[in-house]
Amino acid sequence: MLEDALGYPLRTDDRVATLVIGGALIVASVFVLPLFVLQGYLLRVLRSAATDDRAAPSFTDWGELFVDGLKLVVVQAAYGLVVSIPIVAAVVALFIGGVAGGVTGSDAGVAAFGAVSLLLVLAATLLSILVAYVMPAAMTNFALAGELGAAFDVEALREAALSGRYLVGVLFGVVLGAVINSVASPFALILIGIPALFYGQVVTYYCFGRGFAEATDTPGEGADESADEGGASGPANPRVGR
Repeated sequence: MLEDALGYPLRTDDRVATLVIGGALIVASVFVLPLFVLQGYLLRVLRSAATDDRAAPSFTDWGELFVDGLKLVVVQAAYGLVVSIPIVAAVVALFIGGVAGGVTGSDAGVAAFGAVSLLLVLAATLLSILVAYVMPAAMTNFALAGELGAAFDVEALREAALSGRYLVGVLFGVVLGAVINSVASPFALILIGIPALFYGQVVTYYCFGRGFAEATDTPGEGADESADEGGASGPANPRVGR
C-alpha cells in the first residue's frame, strides 16, 4: 500500500495541474465555497481508491465536485455533532455545579458536578477517537453508494471497523499524512509547499479508501469487465449502502 499510495497522485497525466489546483483550493478554502470543491475532490479520491484506480482523478465536473463536497461536509458535521454532545453536557454540568455551589455554599455539590463533568469529558475523548476511526469508513461508504444514508450504515461500518485491513489503511493514512505535512508545512509560504500539502491529503484519502475496500471486498475497476466477459447480467455491486 505504501508504494501505491505515494505514487497514486502522480500517475495521472495532468498531475502538475491537479496538484496546483488542489493547492490553490486549500488557500482559497478561507472563502468557504472552494472548501466544498476540495472536499468533493477528496470524496472522488475515496471512490477512486476504493475501486482500485491506479491514478488520481482530475478536476472535472466542478458542479458535481461542489455538490458532493457539500454532502461530505454534512456527513462530517453530523459525526462532529455526536462528539460535541458530551462536551456541551460537561460544560453545562460544570456551570450548574458552580452556580449551585455559590448559592448553597456547599463544596460537596461543586465536587459532584465536577466529577460528572470529568466523566463526560472522558466519554467525549473516547467517543472522538472512535468517531475519528470510523469516519474514513463512513466517507468511503458514502462515496461508493452515493447516498447520505450510507455514511451511517452501522452494518457496513462495523464490518470495516473490525477488520485489520481497515486498521492498517487508517494507520497508513494518518502516519503518511502527518509525515508529508510536517515536511511540507515549513515550505507553505512558497509555491512548492502548498501543492505538497494537497499531495499529502490525497495520499491520506487513498489509504482510507483502499483500507475500506480491502476490508469489505469492494470490487475493483476491472470487476465490471470481468463480469461482462463471464456472461453476467450486470456488474458486481460492492457491499455498501445496505
